[in-house]
Amino acid sequence: MIMRRILRSSAALLAAASALSAQAQALAPMADDAPLPPGVMAPVKMRDMTPAEKRAHQVWSLRAALNVAALQCQFSPFLRTVKNYNLMLPHHSAELASALKTMNDHFVRLDGAKTARRTFDQYTTRTYNSFSTLDAQLSFCQKASDIGWEALAARKGSYADIAEARLPEVRAAMMPKWNPLVLVQLGWLDVPGIANPCLDR
Repeated sequence: MIMRRILRSSAALLAAASALSAQAQALAPMADDAPLPPGVMAPVKMRDMTPAEKRAHQVWSLRAALNVAALQCQFSPFLRTVKNYNLMLPHHSAELASALKTMNDHFVRLDGAKTARRTFDQYTTRTYNSFSTLDAQLSFCQKASDIGWEALAARKGSYADIAEARLPEVRAAMMPKWNPLVLVQLGWLDVPGIANPCLDR
């Protein structure tokens, strides 16, 4: 009788542990490449960009994403989003300054010198807001941390290449995809009786 209870208890614990593990996996946000809905997380739509302006826009957008990560992802010092961002700025300062000038010139070209400052500020604000997320904060922070490490280790002059390659990954990481929740139900399992061969001896 005691052996049967022990076996039943062990089986119940194993079932509960398996269910809890499945539930934890279900709760982990998983990003995919689904189309982004319109709203806060949608990329900023640009007007009439030259190839150089498009490249500068990607540089500026990735810088904004890593800056947002430095602010939102401080819950884990292991991600090093703050330190890596602060070290990345001087490492790629020439490329960032060039992108800033190109984007300023873009708005001067389209809106004129008097309005360009205001439209550039609006563009910067919308770019920052487009990387703000709560539902997918964990996947966003992990992705931003990975890219921050890569940018810091990359040679100078390669930041635009990183931005072009990795920005789609940042956007994808901001779209959580939840698995159905696995309900945990604890109870006794029916375990067949095991004959004790020593009883007849």
